[in-house]
Amino acid sequence: MKKNAKRIYTLDELRGLAILCMIVHHLFLDVGDVLLMPWGYKVFNALCIVQPVFWALFIIISGICSRLSRNTLKRGITVLGCGLVITFVTVIVMPAFGFGGGCIYFGILHCLGLCMIITGLAMPLIEKTDYRVGAAVSLFLFFFTYGINEKSFLFGLIDLPDSWYQYDWLCPLGVFSDNFQSADYFSLIPWIFIFLFGAFLGQLAKEEKFPAVMYNRHSKFLCFVGRNSLWVYMLHQPVLYAVMLGISAFID
Repeated sequence: MKKNAKRIYTLDELRGLAILCMIVHHLFLDVGDVLLMPWGYKVFNALCIVQPVFWALFIIISGICSRLSRNTLKRGITVLGCGLVITFVTVIVMPAFGFGGGCIYFGILHCLGLCMIITGLAMPLIEKTDYRVGAAVSLFLFFFTYGINEKSFLFGLIDLPDSWYQYDWLCPLGVFSDNFQSADYFSLIPWIFIFLFGAFLGQLAKEEKFPAVMYNRHSKFLCFVGRNSLWVYMLHQPVLYAVMLGISAFID
């Protein structure tokens, strides 16, 4: 955070809660992948209904915090670098040890890193824009483009041409072929717009105009997870895999 900025503990807590919800969701996928128990997939698929809520919460908070960061551009490069490390591990290292099917080509860290970089570069324009106008436009664009991964806009009301979806090199933008697979996938479109929505709301955080209760700490544990969300996310999957492999060995 910027020097002398008043910490908004509720943002840490909500970000920590969102990360924990993502970890629990991944846990059930690992139950299916590693322990080969079908009920894990069933629970994972059921939770997919509410998962976008936690995604959006996490990304909005990241956008808000971009207005409080000392250097959003530098932070974005760091997060993107961590995403590339995950790609290297899941695409190169894990298959070499016999763990296939978990390749991540453009996941949450790739998306967040690029969102931060783009926002950092556009920060002078963002700061000159009325935050209410910017937030409203960003939210509209998010809902308008939300179905891009399913070849549509406006939740299926506007069909996009199949010719856009012939190749995978545009996957960062949300356009990919039917053969594309990524165990964790967050495209820039539409998620950059929800990040920008948070960035514009961050004007209120910057001016310390959030409700007073948000500046009070309610849970040390959630605050800790939220403040260290990058490393918690980086380490959670190796830990889950190790636990699942241990359980699998015990069962066998």
